[in-house]
Amino acid sequence: MVHVPHIRPARPEDRDDLYHICLKTADSGQDGTHLYQDPELIGHVYAGPYLAYQPQFAFVLEDDLGVSGYVIGALDTRAFDETLEREWWPALRRRYPDPAVPASERSRDEAVIYQMHHPRPADPDITAAYPSHLHIDLLPRAQGGGHGRRLLFTLFEALRQAGSPGVHLGVGGRNINAQAFYRHVGFQDLKPLPDGGALMGWTL
Repeated sequence: MVHVPHIRPARPEDRDDLYHICLKTADSGQDGTHLYQDPELIGHVYAGPYLAYQPQFAFVLEDDLGVSGYVIGALDTRAFDETLEREWWPALRRRYPDPAVPASERSRDEAVIYQMHHPRPADPDITAAYPSHLHIDLLPRAQGGGHGRRLLFTLFEALRQAGSPGVHLGVGGRNINAQAFYRHVGFQDLKPLPDGGALMGWTL
């Protein structure tokens, strides 16, 4: 019997599934496995720290085949960034030295490693009204059917109950499907990104 996918709080043992999904959607929503020599790199940046430091804002979509999607967020982006600077990045920086090559010559792996050493600071113009942020990724088998919307609203409720007034996310210029999805759900464009993408916000 095939059961309807259900949402549950993420658990520490979901870490490998989150990393797997993160990699499988790393190419603007498509499978990014071929882009990275180290398959854990992208997860170290976009999945692991949320499960480690904001587990109360991490939820997974589970079906008969296992975890097929997730939404993860941080309540206070600036405080979260400070936590990562103290507790998450130091060990990774020792493991992955800062690439000593120009930006134009970096491999995909080196670009992610550079980001570990030089994380982009939160935009104060955005975090003033939208202090929280999120990432959401679903495997192809979980896309459609309203599962992404269900995941988002599960996180929204958790953030709202924790006192957040708003949440933001960034979407790249190549990820046209994601941009359309977020706008359809009700996100508002806040600020354009250099690659043609946008920072988008939702008032809680």
